[in-house]
Amino acid sequence: MNALELLRTDHETVRGLFSTFSQAKEAGDVAQMGALQRTIFSELETHAAIEEEVFYPEAEQIGGEAQDLVNEGIEEHHVVKVLMGEIAALSPDDDAWVAKMTVLIENVEHHAEEEEDELFPQLREAFGDERLERMGAALAEAKQRRASGAAGEGSAQAAASGDEPTRDQLYEQAKEQDVAGRSTMTKDELAEAVDSDG
Repeated sequence: MNALELLRTDHETVRGLFSTFSQAKEAGDVAQMGALQRTIFSELETHAAIEEEVFYPEAEQIGGEAQDLVNEGIEEHHVVKVLMGEIAALSPDDDAWVAKMTVLIENVEHHAEEEEDELFPQLREAFGDERLERMGAALAEAKQRRASGAAGEGSAQAAASGDEPTRDQLYEQAKEQDVAGRSTMTKDELAEAVDSDG
């Protein structure tokens, strides 16, 4: 999968999560919103990290407008990270939590749209298929490294404490095993899916 397809797939994944979050918000389902927030954060953290590690350093080599878009993208990542920190300090039943999640979603949607509409076409033209395929492989590898690290840390923490894994840890394992529908699963459903696949 080339770099642009991989990143667009990531964007679609979080858009799906945002849509589910909006439905939970309309239904007043605080527990579901809280669970989705953790999943959304995990996806956003991984996506931002691989963009900053692999994608942006290559994209900025084009210079000009692409360089400006990369700089802007890095700052947008920073804003999202700050918001995530503020959200993590609040409870899902807090009005400020809901408002901050709404602002985070709007920021990420704007960021993804700008990349897809403005930056991706420039890279497609400048780099060509072969280079985009190599970048895609590097992005996939960076993503896998992060997933393995997170799953390893989660397993080590669970083993050390003797506790069962958290939903976040199970989600990371499900992501590593590419379990379909994992983003909307409960902790028990994730545990069952990971056990049956693993």
